[in-house]
Amino acid sequence: MFLTIIIVIFSLITLMSLHELGHFLLAKKFGIVVEEFGIGYPPRIWGKKIKDTIYSVNWLPLGAFVKILGEDDTSQKIKGSFSSSPLYQRILVVLGGCFSFWVIAFLIFTFLAGLQGVNVAVSDNYNGKEKPFVQIFSVAKNSPAEKAGIQMGDIVIQLKSAGAEQIQTDKVALVQSFIYEHKGEQIIITLKRGKNLLDVPVVPRVNPPRGEGALGVGLSRVINEQTQWYKAPYVGLKTTFLQTKAVPQVWIEIITKKIKKEPTPNVQFVGPVGLGSIMNKALQYGAGNYLMLIAVIAIYLAIFNLLPLPALDGGRLLFLVVEAIRKKPIEPKIEQQATAVFFVLFIMLGLFLTIQDIWRLF
Repeated sequence: MFLTIIIVIFSLITLMSLHELGHFLLAKKFGIVVEEFGIGYPPRIWGKKIKDTIYSVNWLPLGAFVKILGEDDTSQKIKGSFSSSPLYQRILVVLGGCFSFWVIAFLIFTFLAGLQGVNVAVSDNYNGKEKPFVQIFSVAKNSPAEKAGIQMGDIVIQLKSAGAEQIQTDKVALVQSFIYEHKGEQIIITLKRGKNLLDVPVVPRVNPPRGEGALGVGLSRVINEQTQWYKAPYVGLKTTFLQTKAVPQVWIEIITKKIKKEPTPNVQFVGPVGLGSIMNKALQYGAGNYLMLIAVIAIYLAIFNLLPLPALDGGRLLFLVVEAIRKKPIEPKIEQQATAVFFVLFIMLGLFLTIQDIWRLF
């Protein structure tokens, strides 16, 4: 258990360090001074200055950071500062962090495609040459699914009710509708686990806890991309694109179904503790599944970071776009205040999600 915790923490720190490395490398490329590149957050354990940059390791294992000269706009006239650099360079430096997340995902998907093939999440509207299937990617604690022995990675083959009604489908929405229509009744789910077929009896809950479905599982429509090693980069690129495309599609589907008052996919917001729990479960099913999850997390982080909200890369990008339109920068004080407010809001959201995670897990 201790080793698993170390692996999860190391993975998250590595992800965030590579994100910051994207900012760092582009800043260096353009001759912008990076004052510090830190792994973890202060207080500092160790640091070494090489040329203009301090490279540090810090006590709080909450990610990583880069400190770039002139980010706060107090060094406008100093050569090599962020604020005195051309607008296009500042935009690219800001985008560098999110771009690095996509590079991480691409490299992982490429590696897995050449080694064992990759499972790619697709929407119910997908109509490609690969045959999709519905796979369970999460099982809630103390849910009917967990008590029935359903496991992450199981593939849904068939659902059958006590009244002999049955469906075989490769669409998540139809599986969810069947479960929803038979709440409080025993159903038999035929699952594929490895090479074995299992008939699992389970009773979907009538009133599930908030954030969980009647069965307590997360479902995803998936295709498996198998390829020769020399075609792996193409599959890696395609998988990265499809996974990125799937994120907004899922949210559009959720919003649409909410408006129509139809059953929605079982989506939960999680904080660091919940994310660590998901990563722990993925690790139990092998290194391939774990790496796949890391790649998906990287894509989610890339998209989240691009949201046009202060304190995120997307917020900084928004200010730069406004500067390009106005032909002059926004007042530094306004940007700093907006960033500070949203930073506090994100901290509060993180604490709320952490408490929710702990409550859900224990």
